Formats: sequence, structure tokens, C-alpha cells
Amino acid sequence: MYGVIDASIITRMVVSELGSVRRSTWHDGDRRWIGYWFAPKDQCDFYGNCGPNSNCNPYDAGQFECTCLPGLEPKSPGDWNLGDGSAGCVRRGGVSVCRSGEGFVKVARVKVPDTSKARANMSLNLKECKEECLRDCSCTAYASASESLGGSGCLTWHGNLVDTRTFADLGQDLYIRVDAIELGTPISTIKDRDDGPRGNRDVPLFDLSTIASATNNFSVLNKLGQGGFGSVYKGIMDNGLEIAVKRLSKLSGQGAEEFKNEVRLIAKLQHRNLVRILGCCVEEDEKMLIYEYLPNKSLDAFLFDKTRRSLLDWRKRLEIASGLARGLLYLHQDSRLRIIHRDLKASNVLLDEEMNPMISDFSMARICGGDQIQGNTNRVVGTYGYMSSEYAMEGIFSIKSDVYSFGVLLLEIISGKRNSAYYHENPSSNLVGHAWELWKEGNCEDAIDESMGDSCTKEEALRCIQIGLLCVQEFVDDRPNMSTVVLMLANNDVALASLKRPAYVFKSKHHGTNLSASDGTASLNDITVSTVEGR
Repeated sequence: MYGVIDASIITRMVVSELGSVRRSTWHDGDRRWIGYWFAPKDQCDFYGNCGPNSNCNPYDAGQFECTCLPGLEPKSPGDWNLGDGSAGCVRRGGVSVCRSGEGFVKVARVKVPDTSKARANMSLNLKECKEECLRDCSCTAYASASESLGGSGCLTWHGNLVDTRTFADLGQDLYIRVDAIELGTPISTIKDRDDGPRGNRDVPLFDLSTIASATNNFSVLNKLGQGGFGSVYKGIMDNGLEIAVKRLSKLSGQGAEEFKNEVRLIAKLQHRNLVRILGCCVEEDEKMLIYEYLPNKSLDAFLFDKTRRSLLDWRKRLEIASGLARGLLYLHQDSRLRIIHRDLKASNVLLDEEMNPMISDFSMARICGGDQIQGNTNRVVGTYGYMSSEYAMEGIFSIKSDVYSFGVLLLEIISGKRNSAYYHENPSSNLVGHAWELWKEGNCEDAIDESMGDSCTKEEALRCIQIGLLCVQEFVDDRPNMSTVVLMLANNDVALASLKRPAYVFKSKHHGTNLSASDGTASLNDITVSTVEGR
């Protein structure tokens, strides 16, 4: 039966390594309680320092002391990355507990969460405690009530887990309830030179047989799209969780290094406008990435489709553009790493059930040092039509290369037409060149997608065209950074700079051909790998 937790158990859980302790005793009927006050030795000694559902570890010098417990992610990623963990953590993707295939992940050497939120059953051993917790949908964690007595007694928590912290030597094991997707064998991602002790997050590794079963053995009926990299399939795990599986072709230009790069990067990124990786599969000669499934596929499936584009009214298009701008700002400035995406395009923007945008495909992304804003390469990768001239011609990439790509994408969002497939009277022109000519003539209304109808606010659309043209200007220094773009999109009172000639490439020979394979397909994750040899 459940009862009051023995005071000696609380003493062992709370007092270890907490500095000087003063004890007092008080009575509540027939129950005797013991209270303790202590002098804090570090940040983790302050109650709830890292918010609910997190663990506080003070022992990694120079690192943020807060980490989310297994299966959870920061509730407020922006604050979290600034070193404020007070908002705590929530379940990844809003996945709720009590689904088939669930289990527990052990967190070792901790002071268990606030025991006032726990239930005690001293008649159960640890194995029986696990079974008891698994049967109760509200149970979020369990632990032994007395590890020193061979694991006797059972503590279970129901709801948020508050005030968990790591000890260097003492402490006990806490078992956190997680969804089946979290139970894949963890593999460590590649260590970067800038990583601290906690720079790497483990990524679940799934068996090939598990993914084959989820996708009905990669049935053509489950196929969502195909690009130069291979194919994407929809899958359903045994617990009912829907996934998207990016299966690399054995002939794909994305080799082992690009694959590892994508796993490494996405595992560390947490932002509502970036796609979330659930795991990967590396077995025999197969390389696969498992993502959250986004039911509305990619932006190009709506934006460039004659019938579906009308579903994107002006307000939704502006929300998509603003979300993408915030996602890029996070990559360039707010994440722990400075990341240049290098392949932003409509087919690499995925849409969730509410049509919120998420940037995908980090296989070509580059990590820069904290103060570095550009680099160069003799192997230019990306998609023709979205590449800045300095990158395409000289191999120089920077955060302003991504700004250029965003500018092209913004013009596509407003016009509903592809940059590399738009031909006006001049067959060698593109959307950027066409928009520039209309701007000079004062006829930019002609660039606005008519399918938006009365939902479009003309003044806002013209302002966004100007923002797009500012992003694609020829000289790098003339382009705004993403923090300025976010501000310009959010506030119509912010003055816009005057425009200079954009950088756009005339290439009549290819007539808009995407050099990174099938960019024109309506795929969920049309992730492509293209190579243009730099001059």
C-alpha cells in the first residue's frame, strides 16, 4: 500500500553532498517529519534551478548545468541556449505516455525528484516497482526507496519531475518513462572541436529490421518522394508513431561524411522551425535518417502547385517566411554553433499539420567558429538558382549566402513561381531578375501571386518583395543579416534600405534545371546533393 515516505529515506536522498545541514523535527498527528536546511554549495543546490523535468549537473566545468531528462526537450529553447533553464523541459514533439512499446531510461547517481510529488510502496522490489509504474499511465518515473537495502521499496512519480540533480559519487538510479522511439540503442555523434563535455547528444540507433517493418519493407505505397540522395518513406512504428525515413541511395553523392554531418548537426539543434531527428540506422550498406513525420510534406508541394497554392493565403505565407527567418537566425546566431545551411530552398522546407515551416536537410551545412562568419571551399554544393554568386563562382560561403537563398525563397513565396523555372520575355532570365526589372519600372504588383486573392495586403506584399531584393543584392555587405530580416518582417515601421542591383545568374542553356536533381517533385523531404565545381 502507498504511505508516507520514511524520513530516513528522504535524508539519504537529499542530504548527500549538500554542505552544512541543520535538522528540526515536527509532528503531524501520528506522523513524525524531519526537515533540513542547508547552505548551498553550487547552483544545483537551489530548489528547481533547472525547472521541471530536467537534471542539474554542476560537475562539468564551464558548461550549462541543466540537461533535459530522457525523452524531453527544452520548453523554451531560446532561453535554454542563453543559459536559463527555469522553464524546464517537455516531452519531445508533444508525444504523450501510455502507448505500446514504452519503457524506462536509467539516470544514474542523482538526488531523485521532489519526494513530496512521489508515492511510496515499501512492499515492492525494484522489478515490481517498474511493472507498477508501467501499468499506470500517469506514472512518469520510479526509483528504489532504499538502494542500500538491496533495492527494497518503491517510489513512483506522477506528473512533472522537479529538482533532480547529479552527484559525483553518491546518489541513486532514477528510471524515466519514455516513448518507444527513445529506446533505440544510443550512439554518440561525432565530436566537434568546439564541443564541451556535453556538446554531443546521443542519437537513437535503430535496427534495419525495425525500420523495414515500419515502412512495410520500403513499399512503393509508402514512398513519399525521391531525389538525388535516394528516397523518403513514411513509416509507422509499433507504438503508432509516424516517422519519415530518409534512405540514402547506394549511388548517392551523399557519402558517409555528409551522413554523419547531418546526424551530428540536427542532433544538437532545437528550434521550432528546424526539423527534428528521431534516430538513424546504419547497418550493412544502408544509411538512413529517421525524422518526425510532417503530414503536409514540403513547401514546394503547395507553392508551385496550381490547385494547392490557393491554400496558402497571404497571412500564412507571411507566417512561413517569418518562421524560416527565425530558424535561420537561430542557426547563424542563437545556437551554440554558428551554422551555415548552404541549401535552403522550397523543397527543404517541411510543413507540419498546422502549416508551420521547418528547415530540413543539414547534409551540406557547415559549422563555423564562434567569430567566423564565412569560409571557402573548392567543392560547391547546393541548388542552382538559390546560390549566391560569390559562392557559385568563387566557392566563398558565409551567413550571407544563406541570406541570399532566403531572399530567393521569399520572392518565390510571394509570387508562387520558381526562381530557376521562371521565364518572362527573356528566356535566360529568372524570378530574381524579373522582380528587379518590375521594381525599377514600379510594377511590382505583377509579381504577386493572384491565387491569394483578397487575402493579400498589397502594401505588405510590396514591402516583402523589397526585403527579398535586399537579401539578393550582388555585394555581400549590402545584404542584411537575418536578425535585421526578422525585424523587418515583423515590424512594418522599420525603414528599409534603398535597393542596389541584385546578384542573379543568366543561364539560358539550362533553362532553370536544378543541378541538385529532382527539385520539382512534391516530396516530403526532397533533400538533394549537388556539386558544381568552383572556378
